[in-house]
Amino acid sequence: MTTTTQPAVRTAGVWKIFEHDGIAVEAVRGVSLRIDRGEFVVLAGPSGSGKTTLLNLVGGLTRPTRGRVWIDEQDITDLPERRLAQLRLERLGFVFQAYNLLPVLTALENAEFSLLLRGVPEAERRRAVTELFTKIGIDGLEDRRPGKLSGGQQQRVAVARAVVGEPALVLADEPTANLDSASSGALLDVMVRLNQELGTTFVFATHDTDLMARARRLIRLVDGAIASDVRQ
Repeated sequence: MTTTTQPAVRTAGVWKIFEHDGIAVEAVRGVSLRIDRGEFVVLAGPSGSGKTTLLNLVGGLTRPTRGRVWIDEQDITDLPERRLAQLRLERLGFVFQAYNLLPVLTALENAEFSLLLRGVPEAERRRAVTELFTKIGIDGLEDRRPGKLSGGQQQRVAVARAVVGEPALVLADEPTANLDSASSGALLDVMVRLNQELGTTFVFATHDTDLMARARRLIRLVDGAIASDVRQ
Protein backbone atom coordinates (compact mmCIF):
# COMPACT_ATOMS: atom_id res chain seq x y z
CA MET A 1 0.00 0.00 0.00
CA THR A 2 1.43 3.35 -1.03
CA THR A 3 0.63 6.51 0.85
CA THR A 4 -0.63 9.73 -0.68
CA THR A 5 0.83 13.16 -0.22
CA GLN A 6 -2.41 14.33 1.35
CA PRO A 7 -2.03 14.55 5.12
CA ALA A 8 -4.57 12.72 7.25
CA VAL A 9 -3.42 14.70 10.29
CA ARG A 10 -0.96 17.47 11.12
CA THR A 11 0.09 19.09 14.37
CA ALA A 12 2.18 22.23 14.85
CA GLY A 13 3.90 22.99 18.15
CA VAL A 14 1.32 21.11 20.21
CA TRP A 15 1.58 21.22 23.99
CA LYS A 16 -0.73 19.67 26.58
CA ILE A 17 -0.25 20.76 30.18
CA PHE A 18 -2.33 19.30 33.00
CA GLU A 19 -2.63 20.68 36.50
CA HIS A 20 -2.17 18.05 39.21
CA ASP A 21 -2.25 19.12 42.87
CA GLY A 22 -1.22 22.60 41.81
CA ILE A 23 1.72 21.29 39.77
CA ALA A 24 1.87 21.76 35.99
CA VAL A 25 2.53 18.45 34.22
CA GLU A 26 3.75 18.76 30.61
CA ALA A 27 2.25 15.63 29.04
CA VAL A 28 3.02 16.67 25.43
CA ARG A 29 5.74 19.20 24.65
CA GLY A 30 5.94 21.03 21.35
CA VAL A 31 5.08 18.17 19.00
CA SER A 32 4.95 18.96 15.28
CA LEU A 33 3.91 15.98 13.19
CA ARG A 34 2.49 15.07 9.78
CA ILE A 35 0.90 11.71 8.97
CA ASP A 36 -0.17 11.12 5.38
CA ARG A 37 -3.14 9.07 4.23
CA GLY A 38 -2.37 5.37 4.00
CA GLU A 39 0.34 5.33 6.68
CA PHE A 40 0.59 2.67 9.39
CA VAL A 41 2.15 4.50 12.34
CA VAL A 42 2.98 3.49 15.89
CA LEU A 43 3.53 5.91 18.77
CA ALA A 44 5.74 4.13 21.29
CA GLY A 45 7.36 5.02 24.58
CA PRO A 46 7.36 4.20 28.28
CA SER A 47 4.38 4.90 30.52
CA GLY A 48 4.04 8.64 30.96
CA SER A 49 5.78 9.42 27.67
CA GLY A 50 2.69 11.19 26.31
CA LYS A 51 1.67 8.77 23.56
CA THR A 52 -1.97 8.37 24.66
CA THR A 53 -2.30 12.12 25.27
CA LEU A 54 -0.93 12.82 21.79
CA LEU A 55 -3.36 10.29 20.31
CA ASN A 56 -6.23 12.04 22.11
CA LEU A 57 -5.07 15.43 20.83
CA VAL A 58 -4.91 14.12 17.27
CA GLY A 59 -8.42 12.69 17.64
CA GLY A 60 -9.95 15.83 19.09
CA LEU A 61 -10.74 14.05 22.35
CA THR A 62 -8.77 16.68 24.25
CA ARG A 63 -7.71 20.18 23.23
CA PRO A 64 -4.11 21.38 23.19
CA THR A 65 -2.91 23.95 25.71
CA ARG A 66 -1.24 25.59 22.74
CA GLY A 67 -0.41 24.68 19.16
CA ARG A 68 -2.66 23.59 16.29
CA VAL A 69 -4.17 20.33 15.03
CA TRP A 70 -5.54 19.65 11.53
CA ILE A 71 -7.58 16.66 10.32
CA ASP A 72 -7.75 16.36 6.53
CA GLU A 73 -6.41 19.92 6.39
CA GLN A 74 -9.26 21.24 8.56
CA ASP A 75 -8.05 23.09 11.65
CA ILE A 76 -9.91 21.47 14.55
CA THR A 77 -8.12 23.33 17.35
CA ASP A 78 -10.86 25.82 18.11
CA LEU A 79 -13.88 24.05 16.65
CA PRO A 80 -17.01 24.26 18.84
CA GLU A 81 -17.63 20.97 20.62
CA ARG A 82 -20.70 20.14 18.56
CA ARG A 83 -18.84 20.54 15.26
CA LEU A 84 -15.87 18.64 16.65
CA ALA A 85 -18.12 15.74 17.66
CA GLN A 86 -19.60 15.69 14.15
CA LEU A 87 -16.12 15.65 12.61
CA ARG A 88 -15.09 12.74 14.84
CA LEU A 89 -18.23 10.85 13.78
CA GLU A 90 -17.74 11.43 10.06
CA ARG A 91 -13.97 11.34 9.60
CA LEU A 92 -12.33 9.45 12.48
CA GLY A 93 -12.45 5.92 13.80
CA PHE A 94 -11.43 4.85 17.31
CA VAL A 95 -10.33 1.49 18.73
CA PHE A 96 -9.97 1.34 22.50
CA GLN A 97 -8.21 -1.11 24.79
CA ALA A 98 -11.49 -2.01 26.53
CA TYR A 99 -13.44 -2.59 23.25
CA ASN A 100 -16.27 -0.20 24.33
CA LEU A 101 -19.00 -2.29 22.71
CA LEU A 102 -22.61 -1.76 23.81
CA PRO A 103 -23.66 -4.98 25.60
CA VAL A 104 -27.33 -4.79 24.57
CA LEU A 105 -26.51 -4.62 20.86
CA THR A 106 -25.46 -7.46 18.57
CA ALA A 107 -22.06 -7.51 16.91
CA LEU A 108 -23.58 -6.20 13.69
CA GLU A 109 -25.51 -3.45 15.50
CA ASN A 110 -22.34 -2.37 17.33
CA ALA A 111 -20.35 -2.26 14.10
CA GLU A 112 -22.98 -0.25 12.22
CA PHE A 113 -23.63 2.21 15.05
CA SER A 114 -21.62 5.11 13.63
CA LEU A 115 -23.32 4.66 10.25
CA LEU A 116 -26.69 4.71 12.01
CA LEU A 117 -25.78 8.00 13.69
CA ARG A 118 -24.77 9.39 10.29
CA GLY A 119 -28.16 8.53 8.82
CA VAL A 120 -26.96 5.82 6.43
CA PRO A 121 -29.96 3.72 5.24
CA GLU A 122 -30.34 0.35 6.93
CA ALA A 123 -29.78 -1.79 3.84
CA GLU A 124 -26.61 0.09 2.95
CA ARG A 125 -25.09 -0.09 6.42
CA ARG A 126 -26.00 -3.78 6.85
CA ARG A 127 -24.37 -4.58 3.52
CA ALA A 128 -21.21 -2.64 4.44
CA VAL A 129 -20.88 -4.36 7.83
CA THR A 130 -21.60 -7.84 6.47
CA GLU A 131 -18.94 -7.45 3.77
CA LEU A 132 -16.43 -6.15 6.31
CA PHE A 133 -17.15 -8.99 8.76
CA THR A 134 -16.35 -11.46 5.98
CA LYS A 135 -13.14 -9.60 5.14
CA ILE A 136 -11.89 -9.66 8.75
CA GLY A 137 -12.99 -13.22 9.54
CA ILE A 138 -15.96 -12.80 11.88
CA ASP A 139 -18.78 -13.56 9.46
CA GLY A 140 -21.45 -15.69 11.14
CA LEU A 141 -21.16 -13.73 14.42
CA GLU A 142 -23.44 -10.88 13.38
CA ASP A 143 -26.25 -11.77 15.80
CA ARG A 144 -24.11 -12.44 18.88
CA ARG A 145 -23.94 -9.92 21.68
CA PRO A 146 -20.54 -8.97 23.15
CA GLY A 147 -20.97 -11.28 26.16
CA LYS A 148 -21.01 -14.24 23.76
CA LEU A 149 -17.83 -13.23 21.95
CA SER A 150 -14.20 -13.84 22.85
CA GLY A 151 -11.92 -10.90 23.52
CA GLY A 152 -10.36 -11.20 20.09
CA GLN A 153 -13.76 -11.34 18.42
CA GLN A 154 -14.93 -8.28 20.37
CA GLN A 155 -11.88 -6.33 19.30
CA ARG A 156 -12.47 -7.27 15.66
CA VAL A 157 -16.00 -5.93 15.99
CA ALA A 158 -14.51 -2.74 17.44
CA VAL A 159 -12.13 -2.50 14.48
CA ALA A 160 -15.04 -3.03 12.08
CA ARG A 161 -16.95 -0.24 13.81
CA ALA A 162 -13.92 2.05 13.46
CA VAL A 163 -13.27 1.46 9.75
CA VAL A 164 -16.71 0.77 8.22
CA GLY A 165 -17.37 4.46 7.57
CA GLU A 166 -14.08 4.80 5.62
CA PRO A 167 -12.63 7.44 7.95
CA ALA A 168 -9.65 9.63 7.15
CA LEU A 169 -7.87 8.21 10.18
CA VAL A 170 -8.23 5.34 12.68
CA LEU A 171 -6.72 5.89 16.14
CA ALA A 172 -6.07 2.83 18.30
CA ASP A 173 -4.98 3.02 21.94
CA GLU A 174 -3.32 -0.24 23.11
CA PRO A 175 -5.73 -2.33 20.98
CA THR A 176 -3.96 -5.62 21.78
CA ALA A 177 -3.37 -5.09 25.50
CA ASN A 178 -6.22 -7.36 26.69
CA LEU A 179 -5.63 -10.14 24.15
CA ASP A 180 -3.56 -13.31 24.27
CA SER A 181 -0.70 -13.62 21.79
CA ALA A 182 -2.70 -15.62 19.23
CA SER A 183 -5.65 -13.21 19.27
CA SER A 184 -3.30 -10.24 19.21
CA GLY A 185 -1.45 -11.57 16.17
CA ALA A 186 -4.71 -12.29 14.35
CA LEU A 187 -6.01 -8.79 15.06
CA LEU A 188 -2.79 -7.21 13.81
CA ASP A 189 -3.06 -9.28 10.63
CA VAL A 190 -6.55 -7.82 10.14
CA MET A 191 -5.42 -4.22 10.60
CA VAL A 192 -2.38 -4.64 8.33
CA ARG A 193 -4.67 -6.10 5.65
CA LEU A 194 -7.17 -3.24 5.99
CA ASN A 195 -4.31 -0.77 5.64
CA GLN A 196 -2.96 -2.51 2.55
CA GLU A 197 -6.26 -3.31 0.81
CA LEU A 198 -8.44 -0.34 1.75
CA GLY A 199 -5.75 2.27 2.35
CA THR A 200 -7.02 2.86 5.90
CA THR A 201 -4.68 5.15 7.85
CA PHE A 202 -3.82 3.78 11.30
CA VAL A 203 -2.09 5.49 14.22
CA PHE A 204 -1.48 3.37 17.32
CA ALA A 205 -0.33 4.12 20.84
CA THR A 206 1.14 0.92 22.21
CA HIS A 207 3.70 -1.01 24.26
CA ASP A 208 3.23 -4.08 22.03
CA THR A 209 6.59 -4.99 20.49
CA ASP A 210 4.91 -7.12 17.80
CA LEU A 211 2.86 -4.12 16.70
CA MET A 212 6.00 -1.94 16.76
CA ALA A 213 7.73 -4.46 14.51
CA ARG A 214 4.87 -4.28 11.99
CA ALA A 215 4.78 -0.49 11.90
CA ARG A 216 5.95 1.16 8.71
CA ARG A 217 6.72 4.25 10.76
CA LEU A 218 7.75 4.17 14.42
CA ILE A 219 7.63 7.40 16.44
CA ARG A 220 9.18 7.17 19.89
CA LEU A 221 8.16 9.65 22.57
CA VAL A 222 10.15 10.51 25.69
CA ASP A 223 8.84 12.96 28.30
CA GLY A 224 6.15 14.24 25.94
CA ALA A 225 8.46 15.02 23.01
CA ILE A 226 9.43 13.11 19.86
CA ALA A 227 12.74 11.36 20.44
CA SER A 228 12.88 9.58 17.07
CA ASP A 229 10.76 9.17 13.94
CA VAL A 230 11.83 6.25 11.77
CA ARG A 231 10.32 4.71 8.65
CA GLN A 232 10.78 0.96 8.63
